[in-house]
Amino acid sequence: MADNYVVEMLNITKVFPGIVANDNITLQLKRGEIHALLGENGAGKSTLMSVLFGLYQPEQGEIRIDGKRVEIRDPNDANTLHIGMVHQHFKLVECFTVLDNIILGVEPNKLGFLQKKEARKKVVALSEKYGLLVDPDALVEDITVGMQQRTEILKMLYRDNEILIFDEPTAVLTPQEIHELMQIMKSLAAEGKSILFITHKLNEIMEVCDRCSVLRKGKYIGTVDIAGTSKEELSRMMVGRDVKFAVDKAPASPGETVLKVTGLTVPSKVHHNNAVKNVSFQVRRGEIVCIAGIDGNGQTEFVYALSGLEKISAGRIELCGRDVTRSTIRQRAETGMSHIPEDRHKHGLVLDFPLEDNLVLQRYMDPRFQKGGFIQREPIRAYAEDLIGRFDIRSGQGPVTPVRSMSGGNQQKAIIAREIDLNADLLVAVQPTRGLDVGAIEYIHSQIVGQRDLGKAVLLVSLELDEVMNLSDRILVMYEGEIVGELDPKTTTVEELGLYMAGAKRNTGKEASAS
Repeated sequence: MADNYVVEMLNITKVFPGIVANDNITLQLKRGEIHALLGENGAGKSTLMSVLFGLYQPEQGEIRIDGKRVEIRDPNDANTLHIGMVHQHFKLVECFTVLDNIILGVEPNKLGFLQKKEARKKVVALSEKYGLLVDPDALVEDITVGMQQRTEILKMLYRDNEILIFDEPTAVLTPQEIHELMQIMKSLAAEGKSILFITHKLNEIMEVCDRCSVLRKGKYIGTVDIAGTSKEELSRMMVGRDVKFAVDKAPASPGETVLKVTGLTVPSKVHHNNAVKNVSFQVRRGEIVCIAGIDGNGQTEFVYALSGLEKISAGRIELCGRDVTRSTIRQRAETGMSHIPEDRHKHGLVLDFPLEDNLVLQRYMDPRFQKGGFIQREPIRAYAEDLIGRFDIRSGQGPVTPVRSMSGGNQQKAIIAREIDLNADLLVAVQPTRGLDVGAIEYIHSQIVGQRDLGKAVLLVSLELDEVMNLSDRILVMYEGEIVGELDPKTTTVEELGLYMAGAKRNTGKEASAS
């Protein structure tokens, strides 16, 4: 019976240069259900949803809404059909208020004059009804990522959308914000709205979804009822093999100190206090030290200072026995630091450059890649092809693929390939698996442990509690810019770690700063 389905995407095929992103995919969404779309990075999930939202036109196939065939030529057509989408990278105007962003494109007016009063009432009412407590007058650039996402959800609700697409909505959220979002999604479904939820976080699927459709390498694998499946079964469908959720690693045997941070203080750009306050610790060869904490507690500013992106007001950074406190970014890299940045688009890649140029961003000045100041294309391409093969970077046109066109997971793999291949003494990995699928996470974790086992020092900065507990040899908890505790992952619990992260517990003094 087709009339159960509010959306049917039948035999959809979408092709890009060098790649079939969607290969004859059929997806059916029931009214009032939360339906997960699961797949590895680059499996074609976002492409399929972009077809439904009118951002792409399929080469083959048809879309039916409530059993009737429809043409969705652009997002305006999608909105007319009551389809809304929250994108992975939010589509907000940063210098506008929350209210202005919500009404943008559907501005209420009388005789050509903007009427914000009624719009504000509707936004406040929706905000209260669904527990999306956002200040309508706040500027988007001043609110947290979680609040920006709520603004995107309110944009959909304001337009009376009935079919809601969430594209990787939890990739940038803290554990608390994720829990709140799950409650919001459940209440939307209870109201009769139908939700398509793109994700590769299996815990979230098990918690909120009714059914799950799996894509692999652009092909449809199958649809299962969540009540009758397990995380292991879903990951097998997604990756095509069994995935280990625990990280295989031998006990650490730390050697000499590679990184020594003493009394590091970094001023805040947002308020008058310091973002990082008098932080001291060491990282030794052959160990993974993790800085854990809820987002916004100084980790970002600390990493900027460590890598040379931000000036410090006090303290000292020693790398391999050398004082690099005032060194440039390139000097730090040459002394032995590689850096997987938190924001891959802002600090990790030049999106409009081809993949091969991104892979030599820090080594183009090496004699093997330049002669007399002129870039040598052939060795760069050979080097890129080697990294693409070794790190399984999937790209439609190989080394010449524009990085902007690659999936988020493959962009991340490109950064990791580049930074690990630098063979530096210290690897600083910030949120290395943000937004990645279980197969890619397993791979990246094994690479990081591999660096540790080669005698490198690894400083991991992560918001993912599972990652912190699984990968670390020592955990330092950062709260409001200070190290408030040092924990051993073998003897602590997630609950105890959570208390330190929330500032409810601290073990200061010797044990927090000692190595």
